[in-house]
Amino acid sequence: MSKESETSRREVLKSGLALGGVAATVGMPFWSKLALAQGEILVPFSDVPEGFAANPVTPGGFHFLDTRHIDSFYTPNDDFYIVQHYNQPEISADDYRLRITGLVDQPLEFTLAQLQSMKKVEIDAGFECGGNRRDMFHGLIGNAKWGGVRLTDLLGDAGVQDAGIEVVFYGADKGTENIRNIDVEQAFGRSMHIDDAHSDDIIVAYEMNGVALPYYHGAPVRLIVPGWYGIANVKWLEYIHVQDRRYMGRFMARDYVTLSKIDVGGVERWDERSVTRIQLKSSIIRVTNRDGGHRVTGFVLNDGTALKSIEIKIDDGAWQKAKIDSESTQYSWKLFHLDWDNAAPGEHTLTSRVTDVNGQVQATMDQMPEKPSRWENYAQFSRTVTIS
Repeated sequence: MSKESETSRREVLKSGLALGGVAATVGMPFWSKLALAQGEILVPFSDVPEGFAANPVTPGGFHFLDTRHIDSFYTPNDDFYIVQHYNQPEISADDYRLRITGLVDQPLEFTLAQLQSMKKVEIDAGFECGGNRRDMFHGLIGNAKWGGVRLTDLLGDAGVQDAGIEVVFYGADKGTENIRNIDVEQAFGRSMHIDDAHSDDIIVAYEMNGVALPYYHGAPVRLIVPGWYGIANVKWLEYIHVQDRRYMGRFMARDYVTLSKIDVGGVERWDERSVTRIQLKSSIIRVTNRDGGHRVTGFVLNDGTALKSIEIKIDDGAWQKAKIDSESTQYSWKLFHLDWDNAAPGEHTLTSRVTDVNGQVQATMDQMPEKPSRWENYAQFSRTVTIS
């Protein structure tokens, strides 16, 4: 990380966080608990294969975090997870244009400078890839402060017509798809209902952690949809198109589609639905030892619904309530910790679960729907650790 970007990130950290989105206990700042204290050491997880490490950032590759080493509230821009499906286009700031088309009263076109001249909003938003999973220890995650303009303001300027019910977001990244034996070029695209698009929380972002949006994260402009899986946060955003029917592109209708069994009118049926809002999820990321005492730390991601509690179970013991930091915001990831007293030597199994204010509890593996697709892995995740 450059000296300039590191300085900017530290200034963001010092600026503090607004309260919201979580029922919590007041304590030390979120990031001060992530950084290891003097004399505090990591206790290795026994479920981590020897040699496991996060892969470096490479052109065209994907990147995930080693969650054991998360040490700041805002994920550094060069360590935030990366997934893409087509190319990674390079777009100069001077040449960039964002176009709003379709069922609008006035089609619009914006330069980057014009977007930057509008009322700026900032929001903390953490999210994960819809395919985040156990074998990467749920490392396809990140949390950042995003800056930009509200999507609903841009749609208001264009004037969405009554027939416009679906808003489609196209990126500049493109690839070839074979559909019914025909090769066609398609841009990456995602969509949402107009009611969702009018949320005040969705922004067209040109900043990440106080600096210009980095190349791998969609420069110069991307969409940020707080509380939704990463696939909805379209990078290299260049078109916003309003239409009168559901968008059926690959990443809405054929890929990032969860296939699961549900009850429909008393009949068990296979249901297909696009990956959208983040399911309620927690994960333990590390255990540390300091002066003979142990601390278990983890994070929560969800759709922004306020939380009621986080609990941790050690082996077959009772659920114990963990502490959630009040500095977490509605859509950020939420840190929790439990001080584990009198940990006995030997191997132990640690499990976390989160409950929101509506009474929804993070599902166990047995409670998960029959789901052959790999998307939305939110079941309770047990870790094993050996105490010496």
